[in-house]
Formats: sequence, structure tokens, C-alpha cells
Amino acid sequence: MFDKLIGRSPNFEALLRSARMVASTDVTVLLAGETGTGKEVLASALQQHSPRADKPFITLNCAALPESLAESELFGHRKGAFTGAVANQTGRLQAADGGTLFLDEVDSLPLPLQAKLLRFLESGEIQPVGEVRSERVDVRIIAATNSDLHDKIGRGEFRKDLYYRLNVVPLEIPPLRERGNDIATLLQHFMAQFAKEHGLKPAQFGKSALQTLSGYAWPGNVRELRNLCERLSILLQGCTIEKDNLPMEIIHADRPASKPVFTLPDFGIQLEQVEIDLIKQALLRTHGNRSQSARLLGISRDTLLYRMQKHCID
Repeated sequence: MFDKLIGRSPNFEALLRSARMVASTDVTVLLAGETGTGKEVLASALQQHSPRADKPFITLNCAALPESLAESELFGHRKGAFTGAVANQTGRLQAADGGTLFLDEVDSLPLPLQAKLLRFLESGEIQPVGEVRSERVDVRIIAATNSDLHDKIGRGEFRKDLYYRLNVVPLEIPPLRERGNDIATLLQHFMAQFAKEHGLKPAQFGKSALQTLSGYAWPGNVRELRNLCERLSILLQGCTIEKDNLPMEIIHADRPASKPVFTLPDFGIQLEQVEIDLIKQALLRTHGNRSQSARLLGISRDTLLYRMQKHCID
């Protein structure tokens, strides 16, 4: 499954190295990343390379749950537990027994349900709605979010104790705009894939199209790129795709005017001290999260760890 995660950029390869190490354990994982970066694909890869690979892999999009049914979906219910409960229902945690439950957009869970999820993570026990006794299930939890959970905790929308229980191993998927040459690699990969799937003559990108797509911000990340490739592979089969063939929102995407990120003062600077200060600022802003700090600094996590060691930064 890791072969479905395409990319050679340093920050993406660092993520995959960490993911491969984590996969072989039973540890709880919290995946962070913008919409469309591939969190469910990564969660599936973690499952497929774990000791639970031959067991159930159950997914639950927490944002799609009606609040009135959320507890029943997660924990199940017994017949007669509430109006409309005409039969026993197995919850997602029960269905995932022995395997893995992937909780996408976990920050969307109502606060009362967050407390019950925390209890499960601490005890391994669940209590279906309408059941008087608890039962034990063996489930690995992989959660995902595209939100800043620290902000949600500050606003009282997410439990701090649940965050720490989920955040045993955090893995952050970098957005596509920060993955450099991976854009061109993904374009070629998906165009070949869809030509094969649909039995079409492969299309290819001309220089002007590649240049435009490489400079595009990709707000929808890999999902947006994938959808574009499927559309173009069908509509322009066998053609060389140039800039004018691309969607107008990509051609005319606003790009900030080029300007210096930092202006060198007349009296000069101590470059090493600037690097130390920036690393400390990044760590402070992310509450010590090294993956997020590396993203803020535009470097890989391994490079950040090297420079922290070099400057004796804890």
C-alpha cells in the first residue's frame, strides 16, 4: 500500500520513513494534513503493513455523522434503546474488533462522544447504547484531522485529554504545494493510470502546461490533481496538453508578487543566531511539534532534528 503514496520530495520521504516504522506497531496514530493530501490512503497503508493486516479496516467520517446517531454509529445500540431502534446494531468499534478503526475528521465528534471515545482508548471497553454492561474490544485507532486541534482546544471544541491520547505518534502529510517536483511525478503517474483504466491513448503534458501546473498552489492537494488528470486523460486522449487546455481557474490563479521574505539590515546579521531564533520560534508556535515546525521552516523533519542537535536546542 505504501507504493500508492507517490513522491520523492525530502519532506514526503521523511513522512514515509516514519510511517513504515509506526506501521509495525500497535500505537495510536494521529494524521494531520489539509483536505485531499491522502490521509485515508496513508491510514490504509499503516493497516496493510501492520500485524492486523488480515483483520477488518473500518472507516468512519466523523463529520458526516448526525449528532443524534453518532454514539450509535460508533458504539452500536440494542433493540429498543431509542425510538427507531428496531433491532440490535453493531457499532464501528465492534465491527473493527481485532483490526483498525480509522476516524476521519475526528475533531467533528460532539464533545460528549469525545469523552466516551477517551474512555475506550484508556480502557478498551465499549458500552452500546441501551446496554447495561461493557464489553472489551481489541481495536487500533488511527485518527485524522485537517484542523488545528490546538485552536479547537483553546475554543473549547476539542478535549485536551483526548488530543494527548490520540497524539501518541503524530504524522503530518505536507500539502502538495510544498512537495516540489512531486507535482510533475504525480501528473505523469495519474495520466498513465487513467489511460490504462479507461483504455485510452495516453495524453502528455507540454512544457507550458507543466510549468503552469508546477506553479499552481493546489488548494485541493493530491485529490484535486488526480481529478484533473482523469478529466484531461478522457477529454484530451492522445494529445499534448498545453497551458491553454487547462481549466481557467488554474491558468488565472492569483500568484503573489515576488518580494524578499527578509530584508537584510544595513548593520548586517549573525546568520547562525537567526537560524537558532527561527527554529525556537517555530517550536514555540507549534507547541514543540517537530513535524509542524519543519513545515513552517520549509525543511524536512530530519533536517530540523539535525539543526536542533547542531545548535543544542532541546
